[in-house]
Amino acid sequence: MGRVTDASTLQFRRLNTRKGLAVQSSRAQVDIDLYPRVMAQRLRQLELLELIEGEVADLQHSNGRITGVMLDGGTEVRAPNVILTTGTFLAAVMHRGDQQTVGGRIGDGASHALAHTLSELGLRTGRLKTGTVPRLRPSSIDWSKTELQTETDPNGRFSFGPRVERPGRIDCHIAYTNEQTHDLIRQSLHRSPMYSGAIVGRGPRYCPSIEDKVARFPERERHLLFLEPEGLQADRIYVNGLSTSLPVDVQEKMLRTIPGLQNADMVQAGYAVEYDFSDPTQLGHDLQHSGLRGLFFAGQVNGTSGYEEAAAQGFVAGVSAAKGDVFHVERSEAYVGVLIDDLVTRGIGGEPYRMFTSRAEHRLLLREDNADRRLMHQGRALGLIDDVTFRAFEERLDSIERAESVLRATTITPKSEIVTLLRSGGIGSLRQPTTAADLLRRPGVSWDQLRSVLSLPDLEPNAARQVEIDLKYEGYVARAESRARQARRLEESTIPPNVDWSALQGLSTEVRERLTKAQPSTLGQISRMPGITSAAVTAIAAWLHSGRNGS
Repeated sequence: MGRVTDASTLQFRRLNTRKGLAVQSSRAQVDIDLYPRVMAQRLRQLELLELIEGEVADLQHSNGRITGVMLDGGTEVRAPNVILTTGTFLAAVMHRGDQQTVGGRIGDGASHALAHTLSELGLRTGRLKTGTVPRLRPSSIDWSKTELQTETDPNGRFSFGPRVERPGRIDCHIAYTNEQTHDLIRQSLHRSPMYSGAIVGRGPRYCPSIEDKVARFPERERHLLFLEPEGLQADRIYVNGLSTSLPVDVQEKMLRTIPGLQNADMVQAGYAVEYDFSDPTQLGHDLQHSGLRGLFFAGQVNGTSGYEEAAAQGFVAGVSAAKGDVFHVERSEAYVGVLIDDLVTRGIGGEPYRMFTSRAEHRLLLREDNADRRLMHQGRALGLIDDVTFRAFEERLDSIERAESVLRATTITPKSEIVTLLRSGGIGSLRQPTTAADLLRRPGVSWDQLRSVLSLPDLEPNAARQVEIDLKYEGYVARAESRARQARRLEESTIPPNVDWSALQGLSTEVRERLTKAQPSTLGQISRMPGITSAAVTAIAAWLHSGRNGS
């Protein structure tokens, strides 16, 4: 996905750059036509992959294990493992005002037969809601009344392999709603299916529709809209931030109130989708269903929101199914570990789950800049990293380690000529012997500044930035790693299977009920379960270490 993204990126931006490294991330605007075309080409090149087009209508199973799927035309596809990635299509209904249409996306139908199958199997399911935005014709927008948003990282990319040529570059723009827009929305809320009762599923709290924004934040004078071209050849602008299920006539009136969009031609109106999801607490960490072996679930069918969360789950389920073993990533290793553990341990809490940095207790360790150092070896072990990419990674790692060794070993004495040189380089003064590493730790001092006054190795920009980060955050990272080790010890405290929690003394009835339902496998999972107090965790830990767990 990273490679295909890089081959179809139109704009690359770094987000949250005014905040700390733990919450900074990259965002690529990709060509909506080119991305699936390149991805399909890559998939067709895989020797062991066979693509079969058809709707899965039923699941085949025997003795508590999946044996394959049945397509709607009656064709049976035998398989020891099946991964369901149904997105927003299970019993899906699209809403625009009081108009309801069967389907999970414009131009596509819904999967009713499979939804019925899951219900017959006894799976716990519910309803959720997502939404999309109006698309506008670019030539009908008055761009002079919008703000230009250029890319902030022209050389940014997601993959670590050889650099690929981008298809082109585009600029996005920013527009704003106003009180006139908000008044119109308030007057039309009774026509929104979210407020009329037509939609029963809950939408994502942190990615709300424009109706939700206006109703929940009445003090806001305006809301931000990003006008994003969908592709170099696509004659459509995606109005990011204007997700809505209001009737088409209200959407058109709404656009008329927004500077720059007064004469916009809406080529596709926004709409909401309501769909079935399956409770993810029925799954193990491999995303395999506990009641039907060989059946895996990944993506929005597990109650998550967004393509990134779906992709991460698809990877974990796919690797686990292929290996025949749980592909487990710790919460301190990657956000995918946090995501999967939250889903199977806590569930979604009644609304679509989104992966935020705030959900990760070890987020300082999970920075984007060290993703390769955290996970490249795992990718290599799975056979996903080619020799050229891995050699480049090892060379980069070696250059970082050598540079840091030089910095720690280089001591600068406060001689007058040295002090003058440091001041002229913007590094500051020096009163006592100091290592080059300590100089680099100073706020605002960069590798390039230090190298301009000292004899240091030559580093490519990304490696130089990694050296800066390693040294400036060294103390914080050490404390974070200590907390991660403590958390891993909890994960190593395993719970025996089939524990009779009702018989365990010192726990409340509510805690016993939650544990009986979840059947956690480690003390760490128990500590993260909703409704489980620290006193309960302590009592269970004492019970485990007393040896009575073997009874």
